[in-house]
Amino acid sequence: MALISSLTDHAKRSDSLAPPLAVTGVILAGGRATRMGGRDKGLLPLAGEPLIAHSIRRLQPQVAELLISANRHLAFYQQFGCRVIRDSERGFRGPLAGILTALQAAGTPYVLTVPCDSPRLPPDYARRMVAALARDQATVSVACYAGDWQPVFALLPVALQDDLARYLAAGEGGVHRWLRRHQPAVVAFADRPQWFCNINTPDDLAWLEATWGNGRSEP
Repeated sequence: MALISSLTDHAKRSDSLAPPLAVTGVILAGGRATRMGGRDKGLLPLAGEPLIAHSIRRLQPQVAELLISANRHLAFYQQFGCRVIRDSERGFRGPLAGILTALQAAGTPYVLTVPCDSPRLPPDYARRMVAALARDQATVSVACYAGDWQPVFALLPVALQDDLARYLAAGEGGVHRWLRRHQPAVVAFADRPQWFCNINTPDDLAWLEATWGNGRSEP
């Protein structure tokens, strides 16, 4: 708990005074994106830039190091200057496979996850997720909006990598079920109604492009 306490004390400082938290951020960009016709979500354009660029810009200032979890177009992702990691579990095993690889690769005791289609990530995301660990004396934390968990927005200790490896090897369920096993602190983001937009289809992307920067989004 000493490590959590240290992180939490750091998180209480104002954004202008505190350097990035000693956690590893990982942007999950390794999925199939079947509802996008198999197109790599991280490469999709938004306001003249790929989606991954918006996520990097939002998350990088909040963390000590930033990883990109990807299974294709690796050279493209490497252009952004972040370490690119590929799932150790082959065959597009879903976000848990990317999370496991991040837990194994991280250079800090905690990993903070976001999907690659999160261009509206708030600047206080990391601090709120860390603060919840001490508040609830929890091992992990998960973001929540409108009563629903957002399981790919989570803060996880690297110490859980063996547990997650066993879970995947057993063919268990998805991220939500695995998180429930660890009784996460739930972090409500009711003040960020526009944040949890799911860019799953071409229509979702077209809507976001059309509303970007007109007061209904947060560029």
